[in-house]
Amino acid sequence: MARPEIYVSTDIESDGPIPGPHSMLSFASAAFTADKTLLGTFTANLTTLPEAQGHPETMAWWATQPQAWAASRMDQQDPATAMAAYRTWLENLPGRPVFVGYPAAFDFMFVYWYLIRFTGASPFSHSALDMKSYAMALLGTEYRATVKRTMPRSWFEKSPHTHVALDDAIEQGNLFCAMLAANKGATAAG
Repeated sequence: MARPEIYVSTDIESDGPIPGPHSMLSFASAAFTADKTLLGTFTANLTTLPEAQGHPETMAWWATQPQAWAASRMDQQDPATAMAAYRTWLENLPGRPVFVGYPAAFDFMFVYWYLIRFTGASPFSHSALDMKSYAMALLGTEYRATVKRTMPRSWFEKSPHTHVALDDAIEQGNLFCAMLAANKGATAAG
């Protein structure tokens, strides 16, 4: 019997737009089954890459988010240590991990780059599921018109988007599971 898919909702915070010249400051994943069962979480704040520096525009944004900045700089870990522990966590999930992000392109770019650089492999392979694209398909809307404020309120739980990676990963995982349920409901009705 095939192992079930585990949806790994992931959020990252960085000091710039791309990995390498800039650092991933923190990241978190919340592992969900399709029925919205939260199996566990992983979170880490990272030391910055020695060769990287913060991008001026990103750092100006961080200046407007002092609580989130402070949360991302507590208990920093070496990226090699954190990514090795993260890879082990992913490999020990009771199913096949599927990276889920909002937007997946940004978050996955950092996670994949860090996994390859510091562990040599990615349990996600080289693919990610983008929540905005999934919502676009469900709602029959154009991509740029598909934003959280235009999505059905029934998909959302009352949890704030704090820019603290773990909070946002859980929030987005709950949203994704609501989308899965909506898709199953539409399929059953059709």
